[in-house]
Amino acid sequence: MAKEKFYLTTPLYYVNDVPHIGHAYTTIAADTLARFKRLAGYDVYLLTGTDEHGLKVQKAAKEANLPPKDLADKVVVTFIDLWKRLSISYDDFIRTTEKRHKKVVLEIFNKLYEKGDIYKGEYEGNYCTPCETFWPDAQVKDGKCPDCGRPTERLKEESYFFKMSKYQDELLDYIKKHENFIQPISRRHEIINFVKEGLRDISISRTAFKWGIPIPFDKKHIIYVWIDALTNYISAIGYLEDKKKFNRLWPADLHIIGKDILKFHAIIWPCILLAAEIEPPKRIFAHGWWTVEGEKMSKSKGNVVDPYEMVDEFGVDAFRYFLLREVPFGLDGDFSRDALINRINSDLANDLGNLVSRALTMVKRYFTGVVPRPDKEEREDKELKSLASDILPKIEKFINNLQFSEALEEIWKLVRETNRYIDHSQPWVLAKDKAREKRLGTVLYNSLESLRIITILIFSFMPVSSEKIWKQLGIKERLDKKTLESAKEWGRLPSGIKIGKIEAVFPRIEVKKV
Repeated sequence: MAKEKFYLTTPLYYVNDVPHIGHAYTTIAADTLARFKRLAGYDVYLLTGTDEHGLKVQKAAKEANLPPKDLADKVVVTFIDLWKRLSISYDDFIRTTEKRHKKVVLEIFNKLYEKGDIYKGEYEGNYCTPCETFWPDAQVKDGKCPDCGRPTERLKEESYFFKMSKYQDELLDYIKKHENFIQPISRRHEIINFVKEGLRDISISRTAFKWGIPIPFDKKHIIYVWIDALTNYISAIGYLEDKKKFNRLWPADLHIIGKDILKFHAIIWPCILLAAEIEPPKRIFAHGWWTVEGEKMSKSKGNVVDPYEMVDEFGVDAFRYFLLREVPFGLDGDFSRDALINRINSDLANDLGNLVSRALTMVKRYFTGVVPRPDKEEREDKELKSLASDILPKIEKFINNLQFSEALEEIWKLVRETNRYIDHSQPWVLAKDKAREKRLGTVLYNSLESLRIITILIFSFMPVSSEKIWKQLGIKERLDKKTLESAKEWGRLPSGIKIGKIEAVFPRIEVKKV
């Protein structure tokens, strides 16, 4: 029986600068969902990549005294390296400068042109280079972009236009028929209201710069960034070159994006697909932004959070955990070192790290490192077993809805309850009475079995640390090959196996007092 597929994507990231916390946040979220779906038995395909065309890339290259492609080659390495550092398990990394992508962009452009959905005209408007967006006069105040607040330029140029207005009713109908197409629900309402106000035809070519894909029959025109970049979601999966792969994976099950590019993904992209007679994606989820201690991140303020520094200082899994635990996915969040350190010390070191250490240390001390056999159950054993056995459906529901913070809170209920179970059962007291050795074995077995289930559940969030815990539990089967189903079954930890070498998984961060 063939596995059910799950195709999810991050947006393409611009190569005009090195990656920051926003890039890391989106990609960690996508990776977490991809890992969870793989554990659940899905045939997962995770796509990420870089957007390497456009005016701001050309400008950045000029400032660096490099040809645009050379700048792209240089910056793309920083993304690939960071994804490796962040344990991102992507299946494909696409660059818009690749031949396989350019072919599809031209195919879609030509298809829409021949259909009469692309026409030549003249565009005049307020152009924001950082956002790659034209704004009508009514939306621009004091000459500044309504999205990013930076100055716009007044541009007038010949352009090719896409008849987006033609697809207004069809798009609205699609959104209304597919309740989960745009999430969170507040974003769905936002897009519906925007579309109802009336869609305008959009400019899809430029003549003011040369860095991009030229229109074959009118080479002074470069195909504009959004029809170029958005097409990556189909070019990467063989729209032209591998129809079998494309038909298996498309439509995408999920595009994860930042809220700043929602309109492009929820309006322009489905309209292009409808025009090209391709089914739109199943779901688009727009998450919030991160501020730093209450302020917007900017180079001028010197408060940009560097993901490399965070990983070097605190470890990859602590950083991953914080980003997905601190704020409900979809809302804006505020980053601070103090909050990160508090999460590490409280949740990771005190709660989970302490549970791993104490449970394994007592097995080593009282049973020479061999997992004991459980004996008859008492009330507190049944309560822990019930909580652990019932947790997976809740976690699945949360993660499938991209409620990562809520999923982690549910897992931590089991972490805290297992610690309470140990405190209440007092194995260190039981160990003093030879007649209670079977009870001692039951308590420690149950503690390790709960930890086994916890380890499976945290794997998607913290793959490196969970592998360490798995190894210390002494389980030979590979964690990343375990199905989630085994987390439903209490008693899967084999008695009689030898635990591994005990090592601290989450050391406390010592805060220096000034």
